[in-house]
Amino acid sequence: MLFPIPRASLATRFLENRLLHPYSSFGTPPGYGCAADQAEEQRRHQDGLPYIDDSPSSSPHLSSKGRGSRDALASGAPEPTNASELDLEKGLEMRKWVLSGILASEETYLSHLEALLLPMKPLKAAATTSQPVLTNQQIETIFFKVPELYEIHKEFYDGLFPRVQQWSHQQRVGDLFQKLASQLGVYRAFVDNYGVAMETAEKCCQANTQFAEISENLRARSNKDAKDSTTKNSLENLLYKPVDRVTRSTLVLHDLLKHTPSSHPDHSLLQDALRISQNFLSSINEEITPRRQSMTVKKGEHRQLLKDSFMVELVEGARKLRHIFLFTDLLLCTKLKKQSGGKTQQYDCKWYIPLTDLSFQTVDELEAVPNIPLVPDEELDALKIKISQIKSDIQREKRANKGSKVLERLRKKLSEQESLLLLMSPSMAFRVHSRNGKSYTFLISSDYERAEWRESIREQQKKCFRSFSLTSVELQMLTNSCVKLQTVHHIPLTINKEDDESPGLYGFLNVIVHSATGFKQSSNLYCTLEVDSFGYFVNKAKTRVYRDTTEPNWNEEFEIELEGSQTLRILCYEKCYNKMKITKEDGESADKLMGKGQLQLDPQTLQDRDWQRTVIDMNGIEVKLSVKFTSREFSLKRMPSRKQTGVFGVKIAVVTKRERSKVPYIVRQCVEEIERRGMEEVGIYRVSGVATDIQALKAAFDVNNKDVSVMMSEMDVNAIAGTLKLYFRELPEPLFTDEFYPNFAEGIALSDPVAKESCMLNLLLSLPEANLLTFLFLLDHLKRVAEKETVNKMSLHNLATVFGPTLLRPSEKESKLPANPNQPITMTDSWSLEVMSQVQVLLYFLQLEAIPAPDSKRQSILFSTEV
Repeated sequence: MLFPIPRASLATRFLENRLLHPYSSFGTPPGYGCAADQAEEQRRHQDGLPYIDDSPSSSPHLSSKGRGSRDALASGAPEPTNASELDLEKGLEMRKWVLSGILASEETYLSHLEALLLPMKPLKAAATTSQPVLTNQQIETIFFKVPELYEIHKEFYDGLFPRVQQWSHQQRVGDLFQKLASQLGVYRAFVDNYGVAMETAEKCCQANTQFAEISENLRARSNKDAKDSTTKNSLENLLYKPVDRVTRSTLVLHDLLKHTPSSHPDHSLLQDALRISQNFLSSINEEITPRRQSMTVKKGEHRQLLKDSFMVELVEGARKLRHIFLFTDLLLCTKLKKQSGGKTQQYDCKWYIPLTDLSFQTVDELEAVPNIPLVPDEELDALKIKISQIKSDIQREKRANKGSKVLERLRKKLSEQESLLLLMSPSMAFRVHSRNGKSYTFLISSDYERAEWRESIREQQKKCFRSFSLTSVELQMLTNSCVKLQTVHHIPLTINKEDDESPGLYGFLNVIVHSATGFKQSSNLYCTLEVDSFGYFVNKAKTRVYRDTTEPNWNEEFEIELEGSQTLRILCYEKCYNKMKITKEDGESADKLMGKGQLQLDPQTLQDRDWQRTVIDMNGIEVKLSVKFTSREFSLKRMPSRKQTGVFGVKIAVVTKRERSKVPYIVRQCVEEIERRGMEEVGIYRVSGVATDIQALKAAFDVNNKDVSVMMSEMDVNAIAGTLKLYFRELPEPLFTDEFYPNFAEGIALSDPVAKESCMLNLLLSLPEANLLTFLFLLDHLKRVAEKETVNKMSLHNLATVFGPTLLRPSEKESKLPANPNQPITMTDSWSLEVMSQVQVLLYFLQLEAIPAPDSKRQSILFSTEV
């Protein structure tokens, strides 16, 4: 039995005052034509603005009228005595306003669920008669989980309503939101069934006119007036409400947290609810997006937007930025026109392919495809340096409160450099063919995006059965509609981000890849890990191949360096040893991508430096991970070892003197093993080794284990490379020494090449003997690694990027922790510039043809280890 929902005076007053956020009523994107826009706008007003929690900040902006009425909402709170108390008072008042808006939104949502439930009882009763409208199975499919959703939100509303009525600033509501977040699994089931429910409902409408009439005339109570005032809704529209609402689940929590002081007892509960909600939402976003876009056109129109994004197209060797739109029947490539004079966005159509005519390239066709022109890493890093410098200038101008013209020029410059990096950085090909013989090549940065696009296109191709061509008028109308239908509104540049968006994390992320389940047959399985940096994704680690299993247990730990990263991606592959058994696409590895998922790197969640366990869902495959973040301030601080008997954390001169060697034994052993079997390993020194193997080697070297060479021969070569990097990173003083580091930084900045060479070589030869000889030994090795660049993909510049900060980063006497413990620890742009300088110093020496060290000294360190 359904009970009437109590009317909330606070919620009603909230709606009457209409103190809504400007974006709170946008709902779903409008359809193609102007008439559709007007109808959609009219429908929203008729519905009484139901989407109160649709905006990033659903709290109302207090107008002068709202501020004047604060006394009515203050609930007898004492007058604040100073500015900080006044701010706190305002924040707590806003907390009540947010909750009032949530009540109003819940009231509307419950009325929609109630409208869905009303026809269920008579339909079920009729199902047992000789003339059923629907079968019980059809009823269960169409209204799947609706009763459960109603009960969850009814309980939430009934709990929240009296607490807001009996308001005080210490009133607690966090437990209600935490419980609501813990029940989001019901939405998982609803979303999984949504497509089947819609398909069943459509078939039933076609087969039964009585049900068709019922589905078009469902009545939901209006939240404007009395409970007998109702608004007509279709079954299709009402069934979409839970799909739409679950995508908004984190927004209200964000807003409520914003107005909840960290000292408030609700704060930790709301944080927990937000974490659960965000993790849940990220796990189903890919499935919800097509459903959201299916509401962008009027009923009866077949073409709907499924996916869109900015991509780089390769056109006659030149890189061009495009906005790609995948519709239910075609792939459309457009160019975003430049805006001027306050005009709205416009697109030019470059080409389109009906999905029935689209195919992907196979290995046999690759012979006719020209090589992709790759941009040298040096050029990409030069762009990153410019971007970091401009960002630093922008921050300095903001602090100085100077004129907006200077800031405007800097922002324009930043936009230009970031756009250039966006064009130049991707190198992975994604090629599509049309049946008419034309081919098109896109460049993307990650197999993740490529797989997403392939999957979306292939899934939709199963539903397409006919080819067609568009007239010029139809094509123009379709291109014009993209402005309204687009879901990606801005080119993915940091200049387009809001000021309060996270700048990302800088430091080290430890990731343990535990295990995976859900594979249907035994395979040879491995995972790769990617993180974003400067707007594109980079492969950072790879597990070993677990052979012939459906439940791999890797239990491998990796340490991944983060540079402004916000997302960790994990991709699971089946290793194909017989290359003839599988068709390669786009000229890439024949290994088959089995699943992919990602984890948002939330600074608040990761800041406590404890391990966080999580499960990444990949459409049936589940991968168990643990992650732990350490900021640069902690991870890069050089700490002398308390035990001077080992080699890690001990001065290099002490080690060489004890060993009676010119170069530490650990350096010679690691280099020897890498040169024996790692010179052709793709990403050697860049790809992270297994942390547990690295720690085992570290312990063996520290105790002078005689079997260390045997251990090394059995370990993955990336772990040995990681051990060598760790040794240099944990030196109590950098190889280039604290004393000379400022001089190296100044020398590399000299513009006169003759003066620069003289300065840099004099500084190098001034290093202590053990430091100099060890560096020369390592330098020769790195140059030999770079000679195999065509195979291992490690150029001199890549090696300098890996080793520069490790060899030059100075010791830190004091921690750089912020004064506020709640402030996220991130690397500033000035630190980024310092890292770039360290890379440039090492690259300079790598690029020198010869360093005039005494030949006898050089020969002795390369071929002899005894004094």
